[in-house]
Amino acid sequence: MEPIKTGRLIRALRMEQGLTQRQLAQYLHVGDKAVSKWERGAGCPDLSLLPALAECLGVGLDSLLAGELDANDKTGGCMKRTKFYYCPVCGNLAAASAGAAVSCCGRPLTALEPRKAEERLNIEPVENELYVTSPHPMEKGHYIAFAALLTGDGLLLRRLYPEWDLQLRLPAVHGRLLWYCTQHGAFYQDI
Repeated sequence: MEPIKTGRLIRALRMEQGLTQRQLAQYLHVGDKAVSKWERGAGCPDLSLLPALAECLGVGLDSLLAGELDANDKTGGCMKRTKFYYCPVCGNLAAASAGAAVSCCGRPLTALEPRKAEERLNIEPVENELYVTSPHPMEKGHYIAFAALLTGDGLLLRRLYPEWDLQLRLPAVHGRLLWYCTQHGAFYQDI
């Protein structure tokens, strides 16, 4: 932890939150002179205060310790580059149109890396829609947890559950169909 960088970040985030030094100090149960000392880079917060400080300032501990926020690269708005995060413990699902720091059940999650599917899902045109099916097993320990249709400007996400057949109706558009198998990972096929 570099005191000057961390101090600048604390000050910037405190002001962004609309807090005075006194208000931040009261939240942390320290004196306002301690907050002033940190912001000037003349000292660092005690390690026991860091979780509460990070929560109050709305930032992760890693960023607070590094003294800087990591900015995402601009993606140009293409939804086909959406990153998906799946928690293997509780089955929680998150999506981000750019890189993100995502955690669930006390663990950091990494973005799924979809591979081009060798065994593709069955897609049939029905009226103005696409009917998607698969013979994939849908058992408690082995099933497709979600499917997503990604287009240049949109995302349609369908949550799937074990012991239900995989049957989806999707709009008849061109895009990328992505799905996640709980045992084999993420796959995609272009439609």
